[in-house]
Amino acid sequence: MALSEADINAALAELDGWGYTNGMIHKTYELSSYPAGIMFAAAVGTVAEALGHHPDIGIGYKKVTVAFTTHDDGNVVTEKDVEAAKAVEAIGYPA
Repeated sequence: MALSEADINAALAELDGWGYTNGMIHKTYELSSYPAGIMFAAAVGTVAEALGHHPDIGIGYKKVTVAFTTHDDGNVVTEKDVEAAKAVEAIGYPA
């Protein structure tokens, strides 16, 4: 079930650096090197696979953007997205 905008904003208040636009919650991580970004993206993919909830991941030079939406519910933000974002944050990542 889709979260209200108020619920999304409350959840994002607990997720440092995450934003909400176009029906997705997202964060861009800045890494120390391109290889560190690749390793971080792989870790995100591993966590997402374990959750059965997969983000869009964009990899650039020293940056990785992770964005969640629930495709099965019509591309809206649900509790699954918030929980997945929390799991990504729990990975930790190199500076």
